[in-house]
Amino acid sequence: MRRLTARCAVREDTILLPGADRAAASDPTGASQPGDLTTELIETDWWSDEAVARAGIPVVDVPFVSVGGGIGSFVTADYLRICGVPTSAIRVLTQLEHPWESYEYLTRVSQIPRGERLRSDSASCPDNIWGFPSYAVREAIADRSLRPLLQVAVEPIFADYYTPRAGHAFASMEKEYHRISYPDMVVKGQVRMVRRRIGGGYFTILTPPENTSRTRRIAYRSTYVHVAVGYPGLKFLPDLMEYRERHRDYGSVVNAYEPHEQIYGRLRAKPGVVLVRGGGIVASRVLQRLIDDRDAHGLQTQIQHVFRTFVTGSHGPNIWMRRRGRDGWAYQGFNYPKSVWGGQLKSRVRKLEGKERADLYKIFGGTNTPVRRSWQEQLRRGRREGWYRAFQGEITAMEPHGSGQVRVELKTENGPQQMTVLGVIDCTGLEADIAEHRVLADLLDHGGAGRNPLDRLDVDRTFEVRGTRSDPGRCYASGTATLGGYFPGVDTFLGLQIAAQEIADDLARDGFCKRLGPLRSTRQWWRWARGKHI
Repeated sequence: MRRLTARCAVREDTILLPGADRAAASDPTGASQPGDLTTELIETDWWSDEAVARAGIPVVDVPFVSVGGGIGSFVTADYLRICGVPTSAIRVLTQLEHPWESYEYLTRVSQIPRGERLRSDSASCPDNIWGFPSYAVREAIADRSLRPLLQVAVEPIFADYYTPRAGHAFASMEKEYHRISYPDMVVKGQVRMVRRRIGGGYFTILTPPENTSRTRRIAYRSTYVHVAVGYPGLKFLPDLMEYRERHRDYGSVVNAYEPHEQIYGRLRAKPGVVLVRGGGIVASRVLQRLIDDRDAHGLQTQIQHVFRTFVTGSHGPNIWMRRRGRDGWAYQGFNYPKSVWGGQLKSRVRKLEGKERADLYKIFGGTNTPVRRSWQEQLRRGRREGWYRAFQGEITAMEPHGSGQVRVELKTENGPQQMTVLGVIDCTGLEADIAEHRVLADLLDHGGAGRNPLDRLDVDRTFEVRGTRSDPGRCYASGTATLGGYFPGVDTFLGLQIAAQEIADDLARDGFCKRLGPLRSTRQWWRWARGKHI
């Protein structure tokens, strides 16, 4: 093993997630106290040990550092532990209390609490790299029911795709979290930057929590760095931000990825109209919540649903790459066609470069939602009874109107329309540019990193960030920041696991960990199945 010796805040137009880049606006870069960054360090791409020492920044040596601490860091640490790496050789630098914190926040506020089901298949198990027993098998055992197994057997022709409950996924991750001694690897704090080290490897600069360290910064000197910071942020559409900034009304016009229970509370208090915008999984979940409340409380809620693109039928470049569509929705079981995780599309994308790869992403990407019979029946009932209306349009203006209402002007295919609503729920979920995150921005500015054809972080087939190598060290990245690379589906449970496997395989070739061959894999699965610590 090689070793170097020597909660939800709003900033401008972006929602910052739990553990995200909170300190970017307030964290000074000038050296004002011992252990702070100096101008020399800030402006230099390659750091020497002497320059760090002159700044008075204490150095901690550890072979492998993972930045982020979310599910991407968790599954990568899980692979490395299974491949024989001790906890002493890994440090996870994070602000999160546990790896699933940000993800659970997003699912909860977008109306997928622990009792509801995620958009992930049975074998995509962040707690179990082998995928067996799958979520369906474990649910069948726990509930003493054959129903999950029958659903998997006949999906998707005679039943909807099986998907696990959110709470089941989080509880399973928590069990593995303790089995691999993940807390022993965690160091709390805000990561400021990752810089290449003269002589090989990297310095990762951490700002520890207040009153926990005698110095403002700590430098982690490592051979390998893994960056898995999740979403840089969730960007508001300009019309939503313009309304909120002008009228200081943050409760009536909301993004579905921020807490918005007040909208449902208003609709329970009195009859009203709500406008939902978007055509993805979050929009379908918000609609289901509105209709469930309507049915459970006998409400008279009227739902107006605006699509930017209104899909009326199956569409695609040819009969082999067609996506079903109807009533405004584009239907697809998962975020991407299943072959991107291990079939023809995965193989095809790995061979494409530049514009060809970007064009293929456009074909199989785009907003879509799974076919789920329960909420489709709700929408059919709503159309039949007249309290749900879907149409294509674009919001052109929003103004307060009366007590707690909003007047919305829209441009539609039938001409301009106006409506007065109790609330607007925007489910478009636009993602901020990667440069919104300070660590990714610094990699672009000083770390040698570049952008891929979709303008995200450019990684190679092993998920090493191109242009950042500091021999013998390597910098890897996984998660949504790498979308557009040689592997689609990066921002999924299985995608994070595949990235972790590629990284672990590359590290095994470099001699950092054991190779996960048949014997080790079988032995480690038995340990996992019996809950034995490693």
